[in-house]
Amino acid sequence: MLPQEVIRTKRDGDVLDGDAIADFIAGVTDGRVSEGQVAAFAMAIFFNGLERAEAVALTQAMRDSGEVLDWSSLDGPVLDKHSTGGVGDNVSLMLAPAVAACGGFVPMISGRGLGHTGGTLDKFDSIPGYRTEPDTGLFREVVADVGCAIIGQTADLAPADKRLYAVRDVTATVESIPLITASILSKKLAAGLDGLVLDVKTGSGAFMASVDGARELARSLVDVANGAGLATTALITDMDHPLATAAGNAVEMRNAVDFLAGKRMDAALAEVVAALGAEMLVSGGLADDSEAGEAKMHEAFSSGAAIETFARMVAALGGPADFVEKIDDYLKPPPIRHEVLAPDGSEAMVGNLAFDTRQVGLAIIELGGGRTRPGDEIDHAVGITDIAGRDWDGAAPVCVIHARDEATAKRAEDRVRAAIRPGADGAGARPVIERWTKS
Repeated sequence: MLPQEVIRTKRDGDVLDGDAIADFIAGVTDGRVSEGQVAAFAMAIFFNGLERAEAVALTQAMRDSGEVLDWSSLDGPVLDKHSTGGVGDNVSLMLAPAVAACGGFVPMISGRGLGHTGGTLDKFDSIPGYRTEPDTGLFREVVADVGCAIIGQTADLAPADKRLYAVRDVTATVESIPLITASILSKKLAAGLDGLVLDVKTGSGAFMASVDGARELARSLVDVANGAGLATTALITDMDHPLATAAGNAVEMRNAVDFLAGKRMDAALAEVVAALGAEMLVSGGLADDSEAGEAKMHEAFSSGAAIETFARMVAALGGPADFVEKIDDYLKPPPIRHEVLAPDGSEAMVGNLAFDTRQVGLAIIELGGGRTRPGDEIDHAVGITDIAGRDWDGAAPVCVIHARDEATAKRAEDRVRAAIRPGADGAGARPVIERWTKS
């Protein structure tokens, strides 16, 4: 079918067959389809949506636009998780090595910061020498030898997604659930997984602020992934509060190492890590049920197996072999340390503190720890630590800002202070884990 006829069919609200979608995406990949046609295709989907079969066909076509990894030589299940993005969300840093310590293989292909949300790769870029973009050979070797590797998308995986996303980003078609679904899952399918768990965020710091929107996205992701042959479940989690007590790059890395070492395990963060890990282990046949899976995750942390796996992964991907032991030598803080006190009228927030969490993420950008334009260099050292929990006592600082200079610290402080608010209490309070969406 001609590209313009594919566009016309979807523009008119009709259903495309799989062959037409596959041919169009092949044209996106090899250049036969123009930028204007890609934009028109995305806009037609934005307004008219996709039927389930169409969404599966689009996802599979984007997967097949590049290399699909084969892990058949490994002697265990190949598992992964994907988060829709949040603030203080460093789950992957603990989750991947813990699941690997439990017998899974985790080839985790992650991204950089997007908007107000932090990026896993930016956190790893704070480690000197760590290679977030290794060649496929090294990626395979580390996964096989260590059990996990956290890297960025290679040029050979789902290249059609890169072109389609670039066009969506400048044509106001990002917020389309079918297109979000295909973008996320095409890369995960190309990674050759046996099981996938999705962490769909909801709340003020999430892209899907409403629970209903998060549920719609979770259901789309689960249904399309399973329709494409990848066993997938989703967990909806709260992002009305930063997940960890740190937000930034190096500060979240330090928080993760403290978690792995058992020095400090933030309660909400620990709950989400254990729940996601349990689902991964169940999907890979490494645990009989969620309760057994969580017990295995706790054992991986308490025994030291998870932090040992993390250290081996860092070294295998070019980071310091003694990173965990000498983290203070490698993650130097910036010169300004500034405590943020609560605003006037904060008495109502004692024991009931909340944030407009998106603003906390934007404060990181104010500090230079995020991007305002693609390709911007970021300062990995800046960030926010000691973020008060919902049970704040009214006496301690709300957080501590780490900055390069007083001016950026003041801008970040103003944004954080404006973001503080009373939280919902009683029956109105959102649990850390909202609900499961099963296949």
